[in-house]
Amino acid sequence: MKKISVFGLGYVGLANALLLSQQEQVKAYDIIDEKVEMLKKNISPLEDQEVKEFLTRNDLFIEFTTDFEEAVRFADYLIISTPTDYDEKKIYFNTSTVENVIERALAVDKNAVFIIKSTVPVGYTDSLKEKYQTQNIIFSPEFLREGRALYDNLYPSRIIVGERSDRGQEIAEMFQHSTAEENAPILLTHATEAEAIKLFSNTYLALRVAYFNELDTYAESRGLDAKQIIEGVGLDPRIGSHYNNPSFGYGGYCLPKDTKQLRANYDKVPNNIISAIVDANKTRKDFIAEQILASHPKTVGIYRLTMKANSDNFRYSSIQGIMKRLKAQGINVVVYEPTLKEKQFYNSEVIDDLYEFKTISDVIVTNRMESELADVSEKIYTRDIFKRD
Repeated sequence: MKKISVFGLGYVGLANALLLSQQEQVKAYDIIDEKVEMLKKNISPLEDQEVKEFLTRNDLFIEFTTDFEEAVRFADYLIISTPTDYDEKKIYFNTSTVENVIERALAVDKNAVFIIKSTVPVGYTDSLKEKYQTQNIIFSPEFLREGRALYDNLYPSRIIVGERSDRGQEIAEMFQHSTAEENAPILLTHATEAEAIKLFSNTYLALRVAYFNELDTYAESRGLDAKQIIEGVGLDPRIGSHYNNPSFGYGGYCLPKDTKQLRANYDKVPNNIISAIVDANKTRKDFIAEQILASHPKTVGIYRLTMKANSDNFRYSSIQGIMKRLKAQGINVVVYEPTLKEKQFYNSEVIDDLYEFKTISDVIVTNRMESELADVSEKIYTRDIFKRD
């Protein structure tokens, strides 16, 4: 059994820690005491069904800790899965959390071997190797959906390791042996190509979201049935009927920041499509807000702030962009979000009683339909054509 330490227990880190703990010895580290205490009590801090189920198992080789030095000294491999948000001012990912782990760990063990799972700019890993004068920094991208992170680790589409070596193969097989089917394709690449694979993959997904949203914008503007058009387009096997449900725009942890970072990496490289994907998200939100305003509501209710169904993530959710646009036009906006304890969200009242929320709202805006809204269907504004994410 190998000894693995995981630094950062968000969706990526916790999913990897639990996955590997089926076959390897794992120490899972986080700076948040409350989160670690919850995990020690087998309580998931995340909304992820497979994570919740794994935490009830007694056959996993995992310990949770807030002792950084202990985690470093323990491990053969140190997995870094700390958050890297996109900095709009610097036009670059804020990678300080990754560097903080590396610097602190090297002070404890100069021979530490790092596997970066955090999303980073193209060329970043090579720059770290030069900065810290070590070849023991490897990038291995993750391809996980929020809310299904552990499931996607158990049934991965591919395992990519940014090092073409025996060590790279060993790392790939370590992940593969912990999957449910153990037949996921393995691809070893150079570090920079692995970084590019991550950003181009997510930007393609954003492109597909933006494409079907623009199709929907056209249909709604011209009075056409968007569902019929999308179904007809999707019958072409080269296009397919997946990932085609219109929305208020792409959001969440990955797509907004990854598309912007890829555009930044295109500096001095000719491009049209990559920039358009980023711009299309803003255009879609502008259009949705205009459609809602056309009904001249006095009070608009925002049903759920989360990015999608079965999620607890508010960050960069597209519906918040709609909310801000409505408020900028002087519309009274109220919010129904049962996971929020606060009474205000960006200076809008949070109503925790669903009946009161339905009554007070002239229009209820929801990115995805839920059965509890069926009795006020005449008030609903959504573009959820297929009733799924």
